[in-house]
Amino acid sequence: MVVQDNPVFSVVVVIVSDTMNRADATHLEPCLESLLRQTGVPPIEIVVPHHPFVEGIARMRDRYPSVRFLEVSDLRTYTGRPGSREHHDELRARGLAAARGSIAALIEDHGVPAADWAARFIEGHSGAYAGLGGAIENGIDRPLNWAVCFCDFLRYQNPLPEGDTATVSDANVAYKRADLELVRTIWQEIFHEASVNGALRSQGKKLGLAPRALLYQHRQGLRLGPALRERFVWGRSYGATRARLAGAAQRLFWCAFAPGLPFLMLARMTLSVWKKRRTVAPFLKALPFTTALVVSWSCGELTGYVTGRANAAGSLAAEAIARGSAGTA
Repeated sequence: MVVQDNPVFSVVVVIVSDTMNRADATHLEPCLESLLRQTGVPPIEIVVPHHPFVEGIARMRDRYPSVRFLEVSDLRTYTGRPGSREHHDELRARGLAAARGSIAALIEDHGVPAADWAARFIEGHSGAYAGLGGAIENGIDRPLNWAVCFCDFLRYQNPLPEGDTATVSDANVAYKRADLELVRTIWQEIFHEASVNGALRSQGKKLGLAPRALLYQHRQGLRLGPALRERFVWGRSYGATRARLAGAAQRLFWCAFAPGLPFLMLARMTLSVWKKRRTVAPFLKALPFTTALVVSWSCGELTGYVTGRANAAGSLAAEAIARGSAGTA
């Protein structure tokens, strides 16, 4: 596949499966294979930003010479230790800055797009939307995989209403490059989806959902212990970010409310599954795992509220997100 100097469509693939384990390229292969087999589109540009310590990345470079592997050696949020995720958002920013397409998409290494995924996004961007979010489904039929997918992406599982939305996920989204450039100061260091999407809306731009731009989550080799620890890390990161943007009274309120979070989250998930009707049986089978994951997230979120810290290198991420939030006010 030969990509033109000015491609129509770029996709940035971020390795996020290193939250609790040493980073490796295990999930990249099926992701890249699916991208290279996209149908109904001109050659697409694939950019994989990564830090220097990803095992197996040299083999991926040799196997996929048309893919742009972008080594980032100066990440300011990478701790080099398990239990960190802030560098994922920094890698997204670096990848987007390097992408050349007039449409720029973001996915994660364990995402496997459907064969017409890029074509659906290109078709959708013939309209006025600055950003389009696609559907995300579970791709491995195991209860724990279903549980993780329900926790992460239930709101983006089909059926999705096509059209205007307030939220899109950075795990399956495509933006018009020109619109991203309007808010470049918001994401040039850290790409935080809420800040970027809020900034676009403040510019009068619209976000939409594209249900046919379908991506499957393929989390290989999931085990309960690491999955629980991962949810704690992500919950703590979320709580710490919110805490740094809030006053003392708001943080105290969130801390007091945190013990009720598992019940609220499970109630919302159950209602959503019931409304969609497609995945009731898998949801019931996965419910014990889902409950455990939700409790772990809630404990992490509470820890983030109390400490105000995601990890040892979390301050840059929080500061960048705070700047983004200030820019959308």
